[in-house]
Amino acid sequence: MQDTWKEAVHNQRVTLAAMLSEPLAAIAKRCEPFWGQRDAMDHILVEGLETVPYCLFLYALDSNGVQISDNVSKSGLMPEHFGRDRSGRPYMREAVPSWGFLLSDAYLSARANRPSLTALQVVIRDDETLGYIGADFDLRDLPVTAEVYEESHDWRQIKGDPAIRGAVFAQCRVDSLMDNNLNTACAIIEELITERGMFQCVIHFSSSRATVWFIDDPLRYRILDAEALSDPDICLLYPARVYPGDALIPETRIKSLLQAMCKLRMADETLYLRSSSINIFNGMISLTFSCDGTHYMSWEEFLRKDVSFWTGCAA
Repeated sequence: MQDTWKEAVHNQRVTLAAMLSEPLAAIAKRCEPFWGQRDAMDHILVEGLETVPYCLFLYALDSNGVQISDNVSKSGLMPEHFGRDRSGRPYMREAVPSWGFLLSDAYLSARANRPSLTALQVVIRDDETLGYIGADFDLRDLPVTAEVYEESHDWRQIKGDPAIRGAVFAQCRVDSLMDNNLNTACAIIEELITERGMFQCVIHFSSSRATVWFIDDPLRYRILDAEALSDPDICLLYPARVYPGDALIPETRIKSLLQAMCKLRMADETLYLRSSSINIFNGMISLTFSCDGTHYMSWEEFLRKDVSFWTGCAA
């Protein structure tokens, strides 16, 4: 079973915490005998900065969240931060675990308004909490230690604009240019996917266009309007390509998927398909209905559902 994106983030954070907790604990131990002595702590923090990978700023806070050292960075000391009250910052509102180390949730930095993290290490003397060693990190600097996250193939339903949902039964499908030429449009899209290197398309039935991506130029999309989707000559613009062997959707099922989408477009005058998408590499289908609700699912899941299921559930 694939991780959800939250589980993937958690695994990434566990790896980062393991990387950062030990050097911060060592710095806290060195600072404890000199706690409250600004110059001595600055000296220890300057030396300790080299041991904390990817650290942007290092500093000491008292138990109330007020800074009692300068900011230490790779460019040197930043004394203007001495006395800064950080008690209202997001990382200070999180509970530090019993083991004395916290890797905060991501937040936007006050300095640059960029996604950031802060690690806090408790400084203790005779069971009394003296304060914290803080270390700030810019998310841009931190390594991605986990595998590239893959989108789940589980069926997801996302509700759309409440204003559209509330008025769905007051509207009726109006034939678009594509509706009047649906068989030709779907045949052209099938040809482009199976024979011409198109790997993703978003079909906008209501506005009679398709937004498409091709293997030969994957970073740019193209828009095929109603005229292009009614003229098979459009296929001459794209060279023949062998259907990718690593595509999750079999070439032989593309036609069935498009036919099923066309049926959903015409099945009901009130609850009808407005747009849909296909990506052959991740095997995912999306369906957006007249109520503005969108469903994401695997191509197999989609083909297992008949028209009556969708016209009953789309609302």
